[in-house]
Amino acid sequence: MKFTKMHGLGNDFVVVSAAALPTEPEVLAQKVCDRHFGAGADGLVFILPSHTGDCAMRIFNADGSEPEQCGNAVRCVARYYYERISGARNEMAVETRAGIQRVWLEAGGTRVRVDMGRPILGGKQIPTTLEGETVVDQPVEADGKSFRFTGVSMGNPHAVIFVEDATRFPVDEWGPRLETHPLFPQKTNVEFVTVHSPSQLDMRVWERGVGQTWACGTGACASVVAGVLTGRTRRNVRVRLKGGDLDIDWREEDGRVYMTGPATVVFEGEWLG
Repeated sequence: MKFTKMHGLGNDFVVVSAAALPTEPEVLAQKVCDRHFGAGADGLVFILPSHTGDCAMRIFNADGSEPEQCGNAVRCVARYYYERISGARNEMAVETRAGIQRVWLEAGGTRVRVDMGRPILGGKQIPTTLEGETVVDQPVEADGKSFRFTGVSMGNPHAVIFVEDATRFPVDEWGPRLETHPLFPQKTNVEFVTVHSPSQLDMRVWERGVGQTWACGTGACASVVAGVLTGRTRRNVRVRLKGGDLDIDWREEDGRVYMTGPATVVFEGEWLG
């Protein structure tokens, strides 16, 4: 199995172009993503044929679980498709489990803008166990510590928590406890966010099924939506992640969230396991 190692701001993937999924892709993902015995990655990504888009993306996390969406992976898929399949066509549609995403390539394919769609804000739809059209600044307690979170789905669930200093926050301690909290029936991604100004955030993330990663595109989108809903930010925000910056724009005219950031090729390889 030939693959390309790519990353979006340090959120790294083994990317494979294939005619169909292999048998037991969740098992293969655990082997390939192992950082000691495999190629090492946060996820295994397949670029597949699509009847509704230019190509389809399926992603399997390092633990074998399959998320509905991944913003950093979409950017990597777009660059791969742009350089190797589409003949450098700079606009495309990528089919994901969360729906079709429109993508535009900039700066020779190294910078990618993605239409991430409209955020889902209803309590049961995110999903959480809470009722209501929105879940804003709601209390949650884990092991005796109290937090307040805003729930957002960008095709996958997020719990956004505003903290005093995200860069120093013990993400590895509290992320897994909140990911599996009973409030979240399908578990959740957890973002710890500090607002520096109405146009700039710091964010650290605990990804469902992966752990702490250097970046999360859907998490950056969810954080800006939460910032707007709680009156902390504007709609156009630069989000500073451990691996670099993403520009997020939640447009008022169409309600859709647009994410712009890099996609980087690291190396080529062949899986022999």
